[in-house]
Amino acid sequence: MTTAGTESTIAPTTGYGAPRTALLMVDPYNDFMTEGGKLYGAIKTVADGNGMFDNMRSIMAKIRSEGIQVFVVPHHRFHEGDFDNWMHVCQVQQQAIDTKAFARDTWGGEFNAEFGPKEGDIVIYEHMGQNGFANTNLEVQLKQHNIDKLILIGMIANSCIESTGRMAMELGYHVTLVTDATSAFSAEAMYAAHAVNGPAYAHAMLTTTELLEQLAVPVVA
Repeated sequence: MTTAGTESTIAPTTGYGAPRTALLMVDPYNDFMTEGGKLYGAIKTVADGNGMFDNMRSIMAKIRSEGIQVFVVPHHRFHEGDFDNWMHVCQVQQQAIDTKAFARDTWGGEFNAEFGPKEGDIVIYEHMGQNGFANTNLEVQLKQHNIDKLILIGMIANSCIESTGRMAMELGYHVTLVTDATSAFSAEAMYAAHAVNGPAYAHAMLTTTELLEQLAVPVVA
């Protein structure tokens, strides 16, 4: 089920395929994606409503079968004292201090066994805020792998997915959002991420079904 107001649109594209395309799996931590995680309950309603987990399974299987490179783009793992003496701690960072979500050396801070990195995947340095490019090695890794087309899935639609996607567009990458392979803490946040903000930076907003159809089309060099 697609959240009202987040219906996908297919933008013109030259096709998805190795070696110029990459999938970015954002924040696949137990605290987000595994029952019992600290934030799992907060994303579950939206995730169940749009079939996110099954959709991610379908996408990952197809991506791997096509030989498309997977990049895992992880959030900073909380450690006591990380934000001590900071001049400007934002609300989300204060929540991290309070909840200790994604804490290092804890089960919640480990990658989900199903959606976390597999052999051959590239794990990017952890981002401190919401942007997977900021203070990480994501851009240099993409350049070194000659990639210019990015498919973003994972957590969460109106935060790390959006911030990373916006920066990707600014840097000249083709950005695809998959509207039912992500989640958020509310339907309103999903609406804002896709219906309101998505068109400002994404080159394509697809459902999982639409993406799989695109991935099935041979890419002509």
